[in-house]
Amino acid sequence: MKEGKVYLVGAGPGDIGLLTLKGLRCLQKADVIVYDFHINPQVLNYVKHDAEFVYAGKRGGHHEMDQEEINQVLVDRARGGKLVCRLKGGDPFVFGRGGEEAEMLSQAGIAFDIVPGVSSVVAVPAYAGIPLTHRNYASAFAVITGSEAETKSESTTYWSGLAKAYDTLVFLMGVKNIETIARKLIEHGKPADTPAALIRWGTRPEQRTVVAPLGEIAEKVRDGRIRPPAVMVVGEVVNLRETLKWYEEKPLFGHRVLITREYAPEYEPLEELGAEIFEFPTIRITPPESFRDLDRAIAAISTFQWLVITSGNAFEYFMRRLLEKGGDIRDLKGLKVCAVGSRTAETVERYGVRVDMIPEEFSAEGLVEAFAALREEGLTGLKLLLPRAENARDLFPERVRSLGGFIDTPTVYRATRPEKHAKRLQRFMSEGRISLATFTSGATFNNFLAMLGDEGRALLKDVTLAVIGPVTKKAVERAGLKVHIMPGTATIPAMVEAIIAWASRKG
Repeated sequence: MKEGKVYLVGAGPGDIGLLTLKGLRCLQKADVIVYDFHINPQVLNYVKHDAEFVYAGKRGGHHEMDQEEINQVLVDRARGGKLVCRLKGGDPFVFGRGGEEAEMLSQAGIAFDIVPGVSSVVAVPAYAGIPLTHRNYASAFAVITGSEAETKSESTTYWSGLAKAYDTLVFLMGVKNIETIARKLIEHGKPADTPAALIRWGTRPEQRTVVAPLGEIAEKVRDGRIRPPAVMVVGEVVNLRETLKWYEEKPLFGHRVLITREYAPEYEPLEELGAEIFEFPTIRITPPESFRDLDRAIAAISTFQWLVITSGNAFEYFMRRLLEKGGDIRDLKGLKVCAVGSRTAETVERYGVRVDMIPEEFSAEGLVEAFAALREEGLTGLKLLLPRAENARDLFPERVRSLGGFIDTPTVYRATRPEKHAKRLQRFMSEGRISLATFTSGATFNNFLAMLGDEGRALLKDVTLAVIGPVTKKAVERAGLKVHIMPGTATIPAMVEAIIAWASRKG
């Protein structure tokens, strides 16, 4: 049996972009993931599809598993030869009981690595626009656990040291005991008018910041019904928030955007403007059940005049099969290439193949007009090869044939519905934590409804819906739902631009 190992990994405070590269690598190779409540669920998208998930559920004192049970899982799985990732919010050695778990693993003779994470100590105040140190205001800071405020010994020296020796104080897990914390600090010399802030769900779309003088912060938190998780900051640096609050000023702050396909760089502008992406692919790209038609087309490749590529997936699967059959890009010599959209063209050109035409209009009529404009005789006698998805629409092929052209349309891939558990998404949507949902095809929408069951439509009723084009819009409207955003051009970048324009009008 292979030797097991445990990785104690800090996942950061919530924003998935704050997960370290080393932490990501540990996640991707782990056989077992033991994770807590505060973990951004999107982190789990990077885990192997056959990994075992163990939910420890540590949330504000309410635990799905107690610490002894968690320890036992780590030991048992590692002794069984598994690579175990113990995924913890923030940093495992900053009030995360990572030290206790590492001690236990050492005593049990289990190999382990520590992968530090970005701690909420520094990240959450930073996202609220509060620097912990500043040359003009603070040269030292202290970090204290707020959950022990009532149970610690009443050490006058301790509280005096906190109140007088440090310019900035950061309390973690202190919401429950905020009145005690504020009172103790004031009793031991911290002025009651010292600026204080409480930041809930820092680095996430739900981030909320409350600011008040130390003597009033507890009342303001109570009146605002602020609950954990939250970070408390005390010190003059809190006053800098009015100038430095960058995250909450972003135009898409507060929005969590559902994307129903795999994440792509085209969505990055939404994140740059403050949105959080919730990735939940509802289609899975797989090879066709049979390559018979594609193989026949590849064998006759020299007889075609144009290769028409409507998506990056189509070209990649086409090239994969061409190479498997012993061919290479030299077989495309003399064949002109039409790519629908600039992104598709980029995929084609990455293979060293030049794109000869990108039509201005991506519709069937637009493609027909683009080809007709190239020849005096129009489409008569024109021979096109269109490798495409299974069950793709036939408008363009039918139009080509009606105008005297020849077109072969072999299937190069299938878009199937993945076997994916939708429980986390259902919870987020039922809690109103998805504000905008995007659909890039009728299949992504129909599969979404199928995966979420009977309540799928109801969950989308109060969500802003963005679609890539008219065909997808019809699928949404057939389900009795309203489309709010649709770009003029059926591409993901255009849809992203339309979402940004919508947000600017709304804001």
